[in-house]
Order: sequence, then structure tokens, then C-alpha cells
Amino acid sequence: MRFAKIAAFAVAALMALPAAAQDRAGWPNSLTIGTASQGGTYFIYGNGLASYIAEALGVSATGEVTGGPVQNVTLVETGDHLMGLVTMGPAYDAWMGKSELAPGLEHRSVRALFPMYQTPFQVIALKKSGITSVSDLEGKRVSVGPAGGTPGTYWPQFISALGVNASISNAGAADAAGQLADGLIDAFAFAAGVPISAFSQLAAEQDVVMFGFTEAELPKILEAFPAMAPLTISAGTYAGHDYDQNTVALWNFAVANESMPESLAYEITKLVMENPERMTQIHAAAAETVLANWNKNTFMPFHPGAVKYLEEKGLTVPENLR
Repeated sequence: MRFAKIAAFAVAALMALPAAAQDRAGWPNSLTIGTASQGGTYFIYGNGLASYIAEALGVSATGEVTGGPVQNVTLVETGDHLMGLVTMGPAYDAWMGKSELAPGLEHRSVRALFPMYQTPFQVIALKKSGITSVSDLEGKRVSVGPAGGTPGTYWPQFISALGVNASISNAGAADAAGQLADGLIDAFAFAAGVPISAFSQLAAEQDVVMFGFTEAELPKILEAFPAMAPLTISAGTYAGHDYDQNTVALWNFAVANESMPESLAYEITKLVMENPERMTQIHAAAAETVLANWNKNTFMPFHPGAVKYLEEKGLTVPENLR
């Protein structure tokens, strides 16, 4: 009788444990999340997410500085990183074998986990420069973030599509912000979840102007780049900037290598989707890290662990995304 009671207690205790504690078969001792340069939203979001995973799931997780989405999707494809943060434009190019970093390699081992937020494209310049639009960048020195990152990939194309000839350079977000403050460049064109920390810091220390695309520029960009969606950065997003900024944006997703254990992918997806308050404490852009945005992924199959979670929530995942 005493043995039966002990056994019953043990079973009850096991049932009370979270799923992560019950099924950890194949879980790695550690995992790395590819982020981007310091001063950008990916760096803050990814490191905060890594800390949350370590705290809640007991897996030693770290965020690593990278060149951004173009590099991250390849690092996940090759298995160098188990997870990465990607923008869906560069991810689609990589999926189709058109990555700048690994041309010809179809990245078919990458799986979607959960939606993050939209990445707006935005420019910042010192107000004294007189620069107020992309067209004003003619003949100017412009940093577009790290080579291989989302802004480093698309801003040169945007500028060229508008017939603007600018001197383009690459640097991490924090470095580019410093270069702008020191007068080494004329403008810093970037893309990240807003508010961009490097932009916020510049706005606090310098008299700056921020902008996206003018009424004349925006239709040209949307026509030339169908993967983009129009977006308005609301007035007040940055202190002292009481005007809307019309621009374009791409969606971001967290992705994993297909080798990630299904139970781990499930637990990570559930952790993020069911704790929006904690996620927005990591970064304000995570206000869009919600279940309703799962369908912003239109081409990349979800990891089976993510599919399990989505179906538990009553959602129907199309066959091409399974």
C-alpha cells in the first residue's frame, strides 16, 4: 500500500511538470541564435529571447552577433546555428538558391517557428545636412548597415531604383550611428524593428531628421519590390519626432534547422506566443510577436513542433507550410 501511494505521488508529480521537463529527448545542451550587429533590434531581441529560453526551458542559449538575416539563414541551413532571426525577403531568396552568401544552394533545411515583427526601412541624417528624402542622397555618403543584412541588401537596390547615385558603405548599426555623429557619413539608412535603438540614441544626442519615402518615391519602390508592404511609422515613435513616416517593410520570423527536436521547437514556440508581456519587455517591436501573425509566412514550412502548437490553437496549417 505504501509503495502504491509513493508510485501514485510520483506519477502525479511527473504530470505536474511542464512538457519541457517530461520530453527532452535529443535536446542540445546549448543553442545559438543568430542575431545581427550591436545597436540593431535583432541584437536586442535575439539576446533577450536567448535569456528567456535559458530561464524558462533550462537550455543554455546565447545570441551571436552576425551580419544579419542573409547570414543567419545560411548559418541555420548548414547547422552552424540551431536558430536564427530572418527577414522573409532574404529568406525567400535563400530558399530559392539565390542567396548572395551561398548562391546556388537552396536552403531547404530551414523551418519557421514564429512571427516576430515587421522591419521598416528608415533613414536618419543630421538636420543641419538639409537631407530630408532618399532623393536628397544624390552624391552623399550613406551607410546601409552590415553587408549581408536586410538593409545592406535592399537599400542599395532602393537607392538605385530611384535613380539616385550615392556612395554606399557598410557598418554595424552602432558604428554607423557613431560615423553619422562624427560627420564621417551624411546619412544612415537602416532597417529594423522600431524603435531602432541606434536611432533613438542619436535622436537623444543630436538634432536629427528621420524619413522613409516621399509620396513620389513610395509607389516606385512598391512597384519595383513586390515583396515589400507599405507601412507608416507613427508620430511619437521617437522622442521629438511628431510626424508620420511613410515607408516599406518586410516581416521577420524566428527559424530553426529541421534537426531541432520537435519537443524543443514546440516549447520555444509556445513560450514566445503565450507570453506577450515578457516579449515586449525584451523589445517594443515584439508587440507584433503574436499568434495572429503566423500567416505572414507564405513559403517556408513550419517546424513540426511549431505546427503542433499552431494546431493546438485551432489553426489550420496549409500542406505547403507543413
